[in-house]
Parts: sequence; C-alpha cells; structure tokens
Amino acid sequence: MGWFDGLLQPIMIAVAWIMVQFHTLFTALGMDEDGGLAWSLSIVGLVIVIRVLLIPLFVKQIKASRGMQLLAPEMQAIQKKYKGKTDPASREAMSRETMELYRKHGTNPFASCMPILLQSPIFFALFRVLNSLKPLSEGSYPRGDHIGAMTQELAKSAEGATIFGAPLSGTFMQAGGDIHIQVVTVLLIVLMSLTTFTTQRQLTRKNMPPAALSGPMAQQQKVLLYVLPLIFAFSGVNFPIGVLVYWTTTNLWSMGQQFYTIRRMPAPGSEAERLMLERRARRGKGPVVEVPATVIEEKPRGGQREQPKRKNRQKPGAQRPAAPGSAPRASAAPSSTATPDSGGPQDASTGQAPKGPTSGAPAPKKSGQPGKKPKPKN
Repeated sequence: MGWFDGLLQPIMIAVAWIMVQFHTLFTALGMDEDGGLAWSLSIVGLVIVIRVLLIPLFVKQIKASRGMQLLAPEMQAIQKKYKGKTDPASREAMSRETMELYRKHGTNPFASCMPILLQSPIFFALFRVLNSLKPLSEGSYPRGDHIGAMTQELAKSAEGATIFGAPLSGTFMQAGGDIHIQVVTVLLIVLMSLTTFTTQRQLTRKNMPPAALSGPMAQQQKVLLYVLPLIFAFSGVNFPIGVLVYWTTTNLWSMGQQFYTIRRMPAPGSEAERLMLERRARRGKGPVVEVPATVIEEKPRGGQREQPKRKNRQKPGAQRPAAPGSAPRASAAPSSTATPDSGGPQDASTGQAPKGPTSGAPAPKKSGQPGKKPKPKN
C-alpha cells in the first residue's frame, strides 16, 4: 500500500490536521485527552467540515436529480424507440439522442454522483490514517514520525482511545477474539446499512413524480436501493471502527439534509410536493392545488354537423304568440286529431296541418265550388 499512501498523502495530512484541531477543542472543553469520546467527536467534526464544504455540490446534485426525473418520460421514449436494435448505427443514434436530451435539460447522470465520488478519497484517507496509528505510535511508520499534525504522541493517544470498550482502529476481521470489537463493529455495520437504505429510499420514494417511478432507470434505482446496503454490510467487516463512525455520521447528515431539502423544495409532481401543499393549506398560507378532472366531449359521429339549438325553442304542444295583424297559426299536435285551435286535422308523421286553407280563416269563394249551387239568373 506504499504507492496508495503516496497518492493519498496530501488528503491524509488534511484529514489528520482536522482531527487534531477538533481534539484540541474538545480537550479544552474539559474532555479527557486520551479518552475515546474526544477522538470519536473529532471524527464527527471531520464529517461536519467535509459536508459543509460539499453543500454547493449537494445543491447541484439536487438539481441534477430533478432534471433526471423530468426527462424520465422522454428517456423512456428513446429507449422504446431503439428497443431490440443492436446494430452500431442504432446504438450510435440512441447515444446521440440521449446526450442531446441531457443538454436540453442541462443535466447528466454523473452530476448526482459527485458528492459521493468526492467523499471517496476522504473516506480512504481516514481509513489509512486510522490504520497508520499503530505503526506511527510505535515509531515504525515508513513515512516519518508524523502525518501532518498527527504526531507520535497524539497517535499513541488516538490508538488507545476506545468507544464502548473497542479501539477506534480495531476491525472485525482483526479483533483477535476481542468481543468488544466484534459487537461494536456489528452494531455500527447494521446502523450504517440502515441509514444508507433509509437515505436512498427517502430520495427515490418521496421526491420523485409517478412518471419517474417506472421504466429501466427506476428499476436500476430499486436494485441499488437494496444492493448498496448489502455491499457496505459485507465490506464493513474490514473497516476500522473509526471509519464506521465516519460513514454512519455521514449517512445521518445526508438523511437530515435530504429531509430538509425535500420538505422545503420538493420535486414537481412528487408525493413530497403534495404533502407540502397540504401543510400550507392547513396553515392558511395557500389553497390546496388539485388537478382538475379532464372532461372529454363527444363529437358527432359519421362526420355529421351538429345542428345549433335555439334557447327559445318551443316544446311540443305549446302555441306561439301570433304576430299582430296575421292569422293565427295552427299548433303542432302529435296525432291527426282536430283541436279547437286548429279547426282541422293534422298529419301525425310531421306534426303539421295538411296543405290547404289556413285553419280558422274563411275559404275564398270560387265558382263551381262543390257543396253550393249557383243562383239562377232572372
């Protein structure tokens, strides 16, 4: 691991310096200089400093995650378009359209992983610092008698520090039968795995719209939701207890940071946004926004034009008022029966009076009209 230590040496110096400064602060507050509480809180202080420095990247991570959620339907359309096509031209076209989609929304899948990627060197640097405490305290450290501000005397103090009876540099695989190391390691591994699972589930379940919870990308996130805690659980047996403290504290910080962000700035269309609107409505700060139901109007079939309907259309059997100076009109009746108003029969098929003289008006006199004989001339 000599070359690896050489690669991480600048980060190891920075990690050791932060730990020593917090240890000095807690010692000045009255804590035991050689106690495990002061050194454990120094690791917690290291987490706080690193996470505060990563807040700008965390904001970018939130924006990138929301961008990925918004483009999920379009991404699914591209994947459906090239489904089953394995030729190089189709794969190249799919990659080109995917990158164009990322540029359109101003995001990419790597931006959401930046905080984790940048924490990895710090994680490994802390791992190497804790593993180097014993040779450094014994004077057999190959790179000198100090790691930055971590001198040989401070290394002896950190090496002898314990948490619940287990040293911070102890590991499960190298416990040597020490039950305290094994029990504390298992408890921290379980806590680390649970906080990892809860943090990922909080991000994927509460802060994603329904459209982003289906498709290949959602299935990958579901797999990672269960695989990552298992990876940490199996690999945690090789981590020093101080590293497990660091990672568990990091998960707790991430959980609280995500809870605050999701509660105050939820993704559009997500369950968290609905809960936020309900809280605002209960406090009287805003109405509950409900999605209106979509009303679908049926159009006339067969291409027929719908006839306009008059509002003052009369019902069957009703009589219109006659115009001044005009003869009264016969009202429509459903059967061929005579009514007092019409004075004659009506056609049952049309509901109108048969053609002929207007009902109720005297017929004009004509010569040769049947029923009347002409008067003889003198």
